[in-house]
Amino acid sequence: MKLFIHKLFHWEYWPFQIVYIPIYFLWIFYAIKSRTLFFFNACNPRIRNGGFIAESKKEIYDLIPQQFYPKTDLILENSTKEEVFSILEKSSITFPFIAKPDIGLRGSAVKKIHDLIELEDYHNKANFDYLIQDLIPYTNEVGIFYVRFPNQQKGKITGIVGKEFLEVTGDGISTITALLKSNPRYELQLKSLQKEYGNQLDQVLAKGQKRNLVPYGNHARGAKFIDVSHLISEKLTDVIDQMCQQIPEFYFGRMDLMYETWDDLANGKNFSIVELNGAGSEPTHIYDPKHSLFFAWYELARHISYMFQISVQNHQNGFPYLTFKEGVEQYQLQMQQQAKIYHF
Repeated sequence: MKLFIHKLFHWEYWPFQIVYIPIYFLWIFYAIKSRTLFFFNACNPRIRNGGFIAESKKEIYDLIPQQFYPKTDLILENSTKEEVFSILEKSSITFPFIAKPDIGLRGSAVKKIHDLIELEDYHNKANFDYLIQDLIPYTNEVGIFYVRFPNQQKGKITGIVGKEFLEVTGDGISTITALLKSNPRYELQLKSLQKEYGNQLDQVLAKGQKRNLVPYGNHARGAKFIDVSHLISEKLTDVIDQMCQQIPEFYFGRMDLMYETWDDLANGKNFSIVELNGAGSEPTHIYDPKHSLFFAWYELARHISYMFQISVQNHQNGFPYLTFKEGVEQYQLQMQQQAKIYHF
């Protein structure tokens, strides 16, 4: 009951189908103007479906210059154990590393892999293609939303979200489970953490000892999102714009970055892309608990309007929209992938 009440009075936990109700009407308006429900695919022409549905993370990484993201390789669903180990050896990716679905679902089935036994277990459970990826050696994570119109020479940053990982601090008395239960945001993740960590959650951490239980900044996995859009500067915009213009025909989306210090990031040093998301990106700074639902609606509408305008410009420049049949097929593919990941 305590958690139910917490979720009821904090809209950030509501199902997105409810949060997006006003946005559906805006989408219908734009669909009528463009004469297609699937105008989004023209937003980023080189990304499958513009990055809205059924997009391959590996295909997106392949568009990004190598120096901007960690070593990453693709493992196909039906690969043998020997093939998996061979790919790992050839890739030079070292333990521990991250495994995640190639077509993702809000952080589901993302796991830190520590050894060959865990890799084999992950592979046996995964009935989907997945990526293995080097851990990024930086300590902080941020999401930066980038927009550039095709007829403009320079893009802009439209929002920045800072991320606090699901990390507990010991008091020398309480178990990790008890520490998790002291924070509703963390307690909501308890079942999934029990499945992953088992009896390790009975451990008592020394006073001041920290334990990061989810080493990636995903809201659905317990990370707290903080709106730090006030940190947008001309210097940072130049860094992000110069990088994004090296990604072919990328105009709209959010990149999740890890970095060492903010000064380093603003100077284009010591940072790495975790993921780059296209037309399906949310301006995740809306999930800062200080923001109202009305603020979220405004920001969602603002960004969908950007996406529509970019798509129209690319369409006018000759890039076709998905046909209705193609759009339905891609949507069905996305639903099939989601079903697989839900049962992981």
